[in-house]
Amino acid sequence: MIARTKLSPGGPDVSRLAYGVWRLAEDAAGTSPARIRAKVDACLECGITTFDHADIYGGYSCEGLFGHVLKADPGLRGRVEIVTKCGINAPGPNRPGARVKYYDTTAKAIVSCVERSLRELATDYIDVLLIHRPDWLTRADDTATALNRLVQQGKIRHAGVSNFSPAQFDLLNACLDQSLVTNQVEISLLQTKTMFDGTLDQCQRLKVKPMAWSPFAGGRLFSTQDPAAVRVRAEAAGMAERYPGRTVDQLALAWVLALPSQPIAILGTNDPARIGSAAEAESIVLDRQDWYALWSAAAGVEVP
Repeated sequence: MIARTKLSPGGPDVSRLAYGVWRLAEDAAGTSPARIRAKVDACLECGITTFDHADIYGGYSCEGLFGHVLKADPGLRGRVEIVTKCGINAPGPNRPGARVKYYDTTAKAIVSCVERSLRELATDYIDVLLIHRPDWLTRADDTATALNRLVQQGKIRHAGVSNFSPAQFDLLNACLDQSLVTNQVEISLLQTKTMFDGTLDQCQRLKVKPMAWSPFAGGRLFSTQDPAAVRVRAEAAGMAERYPGRTVDQLALAWVLALPSQPIAILGTNDPARIGSAAEAESIVLDRQDWYALWSAAAGVEVP
């Protein structure tokens, strides 16, 4: 079973792996409540209880698809943690006023987004609301006004951010009554920027666990055309004797989970069988030399 952990000192308990719903509307097997419930059950069976949403996912449709499942089984809500994000507006039927993709994290916009998410998800509270992207035209204290009010009202239990730099995190955090509980950022063998720009160091210092999106680099890890991915897979194949039966995606997840900031890795598969397979990664303890060997393979050079 997947271990549980506190997201931050004052934050919620979550599972070390989370299930990301961003591809929920793209499932070739359909989007019926039964199909979605099968994926939810596959998660729960292995201890994955944290579900990562965003209002924009699926053209603003994924929250509603998930909400149908919650509505059909009211007892399910108490067994899961819902993380969702707001702030991105993209042209489409569900954002008829949007001429271009843009960000809006004003207090008014955040409250409106949360009210919609609550309706779509068929719930009266969100465990963690994340500001999806930094908004270059909104003051941090304006954003904080909405987050503080929503926490006080019980509509969200905690607030966090996504794709924020350490300075942006600090600025918003300083305006809040309750500290931010996470920064959701891209982390994978093929995307290590946050290891060098201070983001993961800040998470360690504040004892805030980051959430790692795209731990397989958006599928690049399995590409036959990407040189870095080819090198990683070759390196992983050479480790077969030390990790019998383990797949490259399991080793890649174990690599992310081994980081000292203790990330929560977000899965994005639509295949229930792959959920169970991915969950096995949490029990893999990578040898230190193997961790560095995978990193060196991805980078194409030895560590300095």
